[in-house]
Amino acid sequence: MSALFSPITLRGLALPNRIMVAPMCQYSAENGEANDWHFTHINSLALSGAAMFCIEATAVEAIGRITPGCLGLWNDATEAALRPILASVRKHSKTAVAMQLAHAGRKASSHTPWDGGQLIPVSEGGWQAEGPSAVPHKETEAPPRAFDAAGLKRVREAFVASAKRAERLGIDALEVHCAHGYLLHQFLSPISNQRGDEYGGSLQNRMRFPLEVFEAVRAAFPASKPVGLRVSATDWVEGGWDLPQTIEFALELKKRGLDWIDVSSGGVSPLQKIPLGPGYQVPLAQAVKQATSLTTIAVGLITEARQAEDIIASGKADMVALARGMLYDPRWGWHAAAELGGEVAAPPQYWRSQPSTQKALFGATTFGTR
Repeated sequence: MSALFSPITLRGLALPNRIMVAPMCQYSAENGEANDWHFTHINSLALSGAAMFCIEATAVEAIGRITPGCLGLWNDATEAALRPILASVRKHSKTAVAMQLAHAGRKASSHTPWDGGQLIPVSEGGWQAEGPSAVPHKETEAPPRAFDAAGLKRVREAFVASAKRAERLGIDALEVHCAHGYLLHQFLSPISNQRGDEYGGSLQNRMRFPLEVFEAVRAAFPASKPVGLRVSATDWVEGGWDLPQTIEFALELKKRGLDWIDVSSGGVSPLQKIPLGPGYQVPLAQAVKQATSLTTIAVGLITEARQAEDIIASGKADMVALARGMLYDPRWGWHAAAELGGEVAAPPQYWRSQPSTQKALFGATTFGTR
């Protein structure tokens, strides 16, 4: 039996396989509101064969968007825009739907990647970004405004409000975004966090705000539903956030009821030196799993079915999450199941697509004609 296509349970959520469609920013919303692009994108990948699809980084407040085109869930309009999309997914797909709650912090007010991705100055239509300290992501950029106590309270409450909206939408699971140089990662890293109060300095202080946010989200979301977290396990910069600190953070999260940890890396500094290659982040996930026994998701240039199978079968991680690979092959899960002898759910309109050599791909299905 394929390890990749074996079931796993996250709190009250039973998943038939170990594949997740990773959250992928689409930079295509309008005022934070999902639109026809998201309808097409989400419905397509909900039929990928993955057991869980995670909606892209979803900003908990307007100034927490990375770009003006980023998705949000901070008011009635952004909530309402997602409702028909999710209704369509539920009608045609059995995949669990998760959502990644996020805040960009000092990396907010940026152009989309295809427009260069650089900071948009306030004078050119951008907005004032906020962060742990008045330290810019790049030396040539305007610094963010450092959060005061009122600002931190506002952000915590925004995460809670978005978690409650996600529950009203029927979202099955949440992932708190604490990676890629965005706000919660900025608090963790000494590169971006140079505060002198109880939220800066020591590891315990730098972990404080991300832990507060996680605790608040966990308390606001139903106890039967899982809440995970994505972390950058290293900044890939000397003197920055690193794997030993990540393990300490993960252990603190475990005490607070974390259901999975999604292990990525980088994003907090343009000085990072990332050793890119197939599965380059898997050793980070493996180290976190071994040290904490948490349910761990591996990500990063996982593209081949047998590569993913080995990650699960060898115990390096409990699940895999694919992003670019799913964009390139929106039926990646089907093809992996065919190669590994697994089974996936598919709508009956597509049953006739299975190859004659793979009659068990969709289970015991028949498709008659007349």
